[in-house]
Parts: sequence; C-alpha cells; structure tokens
Amino acid sequence: MRVRAQRNGQAARARAAPVVCTARARRVHGPRPPRHTAPVDSSPVTAHPPALVPPAAVLWDMDGTIIDTEPIWQRSQVDLTNRYGAEWTHEDGLSLVGSGLERSGELLRAKGVDMEVEEIIQWMTEYVMEHLRAGELPWRPGARELVEELHARGIPTALVTMSRRKMALVAAEALGERGFRVVVAGDDVDRPKPYPDAYLSAAAQLGVEPTACVAIEDSATGVASAVASGAVTVAVEHIVPLSEIAGGDVHLTTLSGVDVDRLVELTGPALAARAAVTGGPAPDPAHAADTEGVTR
Repeated sequence: MRVRAQRNGQAARARAAPVVCTARARRVHGPRPPRHTAPVDSSPVTAHPPALVPPAAVLWDMDGTIIDTEPIWQRSQVDLTNRYGAEWTHEDGLSLVGSGLERSGELLRAKGVDMEVEEIIQWMTEYVMEHLRAGELPWRPGARELVEELHARGIPTALVTMSRRKMALVAAEALGERGFRVVVAGDDVDRPKPYPDAYLSAAAQLGVEPTACVAIEDSATGVASAVASGAVTVAVEHIVPLSEIAGGDVHLTTLSGVDVDRLVELTGPALAARAAVTGGPAPDPAHAADTEGVTR
C-alpha cells in the first residue's frame, strides 16, 4: 500500500508540473524546423572588368588643341586695333578663344576697327596663315602623335574648327594620309560653336553617331559645342583655364603622354554609358566611312 501511494503521489506531481519545451526536447521529440538561408548566387564570377568601349571616331578642335595658333590670333587682334587707334585688352582677346570668327569681327568693329566684319575676318586669317607659312606648325604637345596613332589603329578622325577652310587645310594637309578624313570649318556651317552643328556635321560625314565619338577641345565655347552634340568630350586646358563648370567628361592639362590606349581608358566608361542609353554598342570604327584623305 505504501508503494502504491508513493506512485500515485509521483503521478499527481507529474500532472501538476508545468511542461517546459527546451531546445533539446524539440530535437528529440519533434522534427527540426526549416532553416531560412540566403539564396546562393550561382552566377559565374567575373574575373575581369567589362571591356572598355573604343570611340567610333575622334573629332578634333584645331586652334589651341592641335596647333598653338591662339597667341597668333591674339597678336592679329592687337595689330589690327593699333592700326585704327582702337582700345584692345588681353581680356578682350581671351573672351574670343574658341568663338566663331564672325564674333571676333563684330567685337573688333565695335571697338573701333573701321572695316566690315568679313574684311576683318579675311585680314586676321591671312595674318595667321602668313605666320604659319614662315615656319613649322606649332603643334600642341602630344596632339600630332595621337592623331597619327589613331590613324594607325584604324580609328577615323575629323578636324572641327571655326577657322576658315583655307586655314584648316594647312593643318590637315601637314598630316597628309595620317591625318583627318573629314574637315568641317567655320565657313561650312550656319551656326558657330557653341552650337553643335560642326560636330554633328563631322559625325554625319564619317557615318557614325555623335554619341559614339570622342571630341577634344581647349575652350569653354568649344567644350559647350561638343557636349551639345552628345560626344564624349575631353577638355584640355591651354590659354583659358577650364573648370568642371565648363562641362566635359574628362579634364586634362595636356595630351602629352596620352596614347590611344590611355584615351580609351579615359573615355571608355562614358562611351559605354552612352551606348547603354542608346540601346546598343558603339559603332565599330571599321564601319565608318572609308574615304581616304580629307573631305573638301
């Protein structure tokens, strides 16, 4: 009887004791709950960054970018205003860097040069050309080498300048077959820089999209023109300091040491971004116009 009473007491205490569900009890008496793990990324690991996009063409400004004519243009302005006793300042000259010649003529006339705008343009153009004929062309550091290497690598180039065509051809013909396929000069377009017309015309003549091109400029006016065309723009400082306010995708102080590989490295990301927006890769330069020499 005593044993039965003890067993009955133990059973009663067991019924009254709270049930504690421990982790061990769950493992022993119930199935393991499902574990929520992050999905495994099975995509292949990229060993190298995406290939850089080369330009379909490179579009070059001339004065101050390829040849150092800006000081000669400014001397022509000083000499001409001196002839008429007109006042002309260094700041006046700087304000015209990269502008169309018509603007230069209008400002010189407003300052007191008693000539028609077209006469002023012709006088200054002959002045600069005479100085260029007197010696070697004053190539800007790295510019000629880069133009020639682009030709060797099969990337077409164009000269896009607001100088008159007869002067632009002086630089173009100095490079010969290693130079530009197309020349667009100030007297070839209705609207000068900063309008994009000249760059758009150059790209169209080369048979490429402007957004697949690289443009190289040295003035705020020229940079604005290139940017407005949609081209990836390299701003190379020369006479007038350029800040990021002036626009452009890449800012340099010189082209010295910039070869084709370095140019692609600098501009490839922006070209790839434009290609993504337009829905396709940049055109292959091999599909550009195959015209040899300079389009006149």
